[in-house]
Amino acid sequence: MPQNQHDRHILTGFPNAAIHLLRALEEERQRLAEAHSLSTTDLRGLFRIAESGDLTPKELAGHLALTGGAVTGISRRLVAAGLLQRVTHPEDRRSVRLQLTSEGHRTISAIHADFITMVARATHGLSQEDVKTANDVLWRVTGALGERQSALRAGRSLPADTP
Repeated sequence: MPQNQHDRHILTGFPNAAIHLLRALEEERQRLAEAHSLSTTDLRGLFRIAESGDLTPKELAGHLALTGGAVTGISRRLVAAGLLQRVTHPEDRRSVRLQLTSEGHRTISAIHADFITMVARATHGLSQEDVKTANDVLWRVTGALGERQSALRAGRSLPADTP
């Protein structure tokens, strides 16, 4: 426990690099959201719907770890902005699915292009091998974290030798 409020707790190695990467990406998400007159939460919702093709509000709430009320606010703002549309669920008329509009597709395409350019600039000067290795490592760590979360959600304990 820190002896006073000025003692610092700093990660090292890969965990430190991962945290700083996440912070840099979050700052980039904030910039992209502001450039498109969106909140970062609205942008996260738009990205999830774009990636999935369409989602019910309940599915979106689960992906974003938000309440149904919060997702209602997000969807209303994105519909009002002309980026989303509500479509009647094909199998349940009481339910709706959220889909991108044509303007939503154009906006996501522009955001993706901007993001790709930003990453290309950030990796400029790295060898193709270094970029491929970083890509492989990020996917392996992401997969391992996903397996861990699945095990925890299923109530399975993690192996004792897992840090």
